[in-house]
Amino acid sequence: MTSRTHSVPATRIGLISDTHNLVRPEALQYLAGCDAIIHAGDICNQAVLDALARIAPLTAVRGNNDIAGPVAALPTHVKLTVQQVTILVVHDIADVGDDPRGEGIGVVVTGHSHKPAISERDGVLFINPGSAGPRRFKLPISAGMLVIEGAHASARFDLLVT
Repeated sequence: MTSRTHSVPATRIGLISDTHNLVRPEALQYLAGCDAIIHAGDICNQAVLDALARIAPLTAVRGNNDIAGPVAALPTHVKLTVQQVTILVVHDIADVGDDPRGEGIGVVVTGHSHKPAISERDGVLFINPGSAGPRRFKLPISAGMLVIEGAHASARFDLLVT
């Protein structure tokens, strides 16, 4: 008799932030096929969320520019658990507590700076997908992908426009 290990398929979560009213076709194409999408704030218009929600289940937080209409009612922090990983979503990294690992957080997703970045500190994966909205200064237009397999999380960001 052969024993089989049934592994849980990977969950692909598209990461986007700082769209500032702009839904780029490149962003929609990048996020197509994701199991879920996280928007880390500065949405500015409900139509952005509606477009993303047509692709996959959506989690979004309010950014400092989300001050009017339905986006103003979004929470500033969201925690969600995917497989065995707890994710904290907050717009500004300055609003993350001192010890996210102590709170059981494995991944922190932020926006605000418009600068894509991935780092690991004290066993916590920090991801900023950058900005998928209007170009700011010479910063790239980007989005990210978070892949969760059981208790393991990995991430990348990709340029949407060169």
